[in-house]
Amino acid sequence: HSVVRNALFCLETAANEKENHVYTKALMAYAFALAGKEEKRKALLDSLEKEAVKKDGSVHWQRPGREPEADLPYYRYRAPSAEVEMTAYVLLAHLTTQPAPSQQELSFASLIAKWISGQQNPNGGFSSTQVSCFPPG
Repeated sequence: HSVVRNALFCLETAANEKENHVYTKALMAYAFALAGKEEKRKALLDSLEKEAVKKDGSVHWQRPGREPEADLPYYRYRAPSAEVEMTAYVLLAHLTTQPAPSQQELSFASLIAKWISGQQNPNGGFSSTQVSCFPPG
């Protein structure tokens, strides 16, 4: 389909930009994974790994210039929803590859999944990026 081909060309052009935001890279890595563009997927994941926050046996990504998380006793920090979302896209990009992900990718993906699962609220959900137009109740 010409629309998909044109969209992929647009993404490939954007992926070559020097200053892509970490969120944009995460989305593009997943898009290229879905499109079967392995070389582009791998290049973006390599770039993203350099920007990863590796802490407490887990891996995640955060927006540049964000305030550092509070390290207080009895307080469990939960990342903003945009950071959970972009980290989830990186996880999907690692797992969406043909042939199946390598053992190294699966090991790295498990560190990402560990961080994501730690962001769940007490009800098992996550904070939302969606804004409700209706008041609760």
